[in-house]
Amino acid sequence: MSLSAEAINQATLMLERLRLDGGPLEALPDTCRPRDIDEAYAIQGALNKRLGDAGLGPVVGHKIGCTNARMQAYMGIHHPASGAVYQRMVKNQRGEFRFDTFVKPGVECELAVRLSTGLPPERAPYDRTSVAAAVDCIMPSFEIVDSRFSDFRAVGAPTLIADDFFDAGCVLGTPMVNWRSLDLAALNGSVSINGTVVSTGVSGQVMGHPFEALAWLANDFARRGRGLKAGEFVLTGSIADVIWVSQGDVAVGEIAGLGSVTARF
Repeated sequence: MSLSAEAINQATLMLERLRLDGGPLEALPDTCRPRDIDEAYAIQGALNKRLGDAGLGPVVGHKIGCTNARMQAYMGIHHPASGAVYQRMVKNQRGEFRFDTFVKPGVECELAVRLSTGLPPERAPYDRTSVAAAVDCIMPSFEIVDSRFSDFRAVGAPTLIADDFFDAGCVLGTPMVNWRSLDLAALNGSVSINGTVVSTGVSGQVMGHPFEALAWLANDFARRGRGLKAGEFVLTGSIADVIWVSQGDVAVGEIAGLGSVTARF
């Protein structure tokens, strides 16, 4: 039996307060805790609307998490998951963030893509080649994440998905339109904190190729009767490790050949 509309509303209200008022939250109560990913995405959809109406603005992009083996092992979750990115949460090139507005903030260096055409559900299934035709530009990016639960491993994937799977914003770098000659599976990425490199990786660690992650998202949206829209961007998943930051930290994410982004906390 799936969650009732009342239970979805209860979970949505709790997650809205967690996002707007701060945390951490121990867990959602049994009465409204999602038991599978379909219930999780139902709550997430309701949360997207409430947070948009509360001032975060419309959903303008999407994040994909757990797209590389290192992150899956760290999280204890062995499948990708997605969340929404709201208009007011997007910074360009350099982001200034108030540390005290987060519970436990972190950064992930990711390849971002912006779509020139939509990926509607009726055209699914998608693969790496078919989604590539819809990509206008690629960008280096930071996903800003926030661990809003006391123990993210204990609450389980459905609850994390309901809460936009850690997403707390992003920093988008300079767009590259002439990207088609690049080997997008061989881009080196790194994260530096206060001038010291703390994690590195290669873009091919993201499901073998970042566009495999994009195809996964388009197909998962189609499974739920949704489509990706022209103009939206997608954060395809962390190339390196998630790096948790401290107050005063300056983080730089760089993808060789594309450029860098900066986040100050």
